[in-house]
Amino acid sequence: MAAVNHWDTTQHLLLVILGFFVAFAPRYLPIKIFTQRKIPEWFNEWMKFIPVSLFTALVVKDVLVSPTYQFDVVHHIPELIASVIVGLIAYFTRSMALSVVVGLASVFILAVVL
Repeated sequence: MAAVNHWDTTQHLLLVILGFFVAFAPRYLPIKIFTQRKIPEWFNEWMKFIPVSLFTALVVKDVLVSPTYQFDVVHHIPELIASVIVGLIAYFTRSMALSVVVGLASVFILAVVL
């Protein structure tokens, strides 16, 4: 049976070069564009919500969705309690490091206890 995906050295090199440009362009172009002009105020305001929204999307998926992609609260009680604790710690202290440490410790302790 003949190999279906038999690549030669040139094709591998082309793949690496194209991969470089795909990874490099989204990082370089904004720097190149925004160093030559002033960033609009509305853009700066909008960018303030990106970390919160990404973090929320990751946490909500891990806390409320089972590995089979079903909405599941019953099997995630330790994570739910820990997320409330971390939310309170983050709100009152505004410390990312303290929030992460308290979150990890509370998930560990609650998983052992519950």
